[in-house]
Amino acid sequence: MNDSMRIYEATRKVPAEAKKPIPAGRLKGYTNINPMWRIKTMTEQFGICGIGWKVELTKQWLEPYSTGETAAFCNINLYIKVDGEWSEAIPGTGGAMYVVKERNGMYVDDEAFKKAETDAISVACKMLGIGADVYWGEDRTKYDYVPEEPKREQKPSDPARGELLALIKQAYPDEKRLELACQKKFNKRFGQLTTDEMHEVLALIEVRKGEAKGISGSGAA
Repeated sequence: MNDSMRIYEATRKVPAEAKKPIPAGRLKGYTNINPMWRIKTMTEQFGICGIGWKVELTKQWLEPYSTGETAAFCNINLYIKVDGEWSEAIPGTGGAMYVVKERNGMYVDDEAFKKAETDAISVACKMLGIGADVYWGEDRTKYDYVPEEPKREQKPSDPARGELLALIKQAYPDEKRLELACQKKFNKRFGQLTTDEMHEVLALIEVRKGEAKGISGSGAA
């Protein structure tokens, strides 16, 4: 065996008991590798942590999002000792959610940085081939996740939708203000509105027109 492949070949296979399928959520059907299996594998290959291998935390930070949620990230350097000499740094970046929007409000995970560091270690270990068969083979991890394409809105060719588009533009010809109003209320462009949202826009326009007429009539009196 090529000596440079020794660690890779020795650590590529993940035992069934160290693999756990993700049962729900957007990563349903993917595979989690038990982080303690990596620690055990590193210890078997290089010795006790701190003596035969070590982790250096180089950076931690939070990233806020427009949704009100926040993610925690960290960078680490992993070092291994081979033939009595320390390796160069093997980098890894990991992340985990710190503030999450849930049904009952915002949830703060006080273990987010710990999870982010565990994730970063897994990324660095992957560089050595640890757990390679899971990443290479049929099992899927969160790193293979491809978001589903969003459902397409109804096409303008829909007769009902086309009618609504024409009615709204006729009732509200100022396209620039119409675009701004749609962005503010629905967080999307006018052309992306659903049929239901267009009905709502039409109703609002009619209400505004009625209010304007009322003001005009009272002024004339």
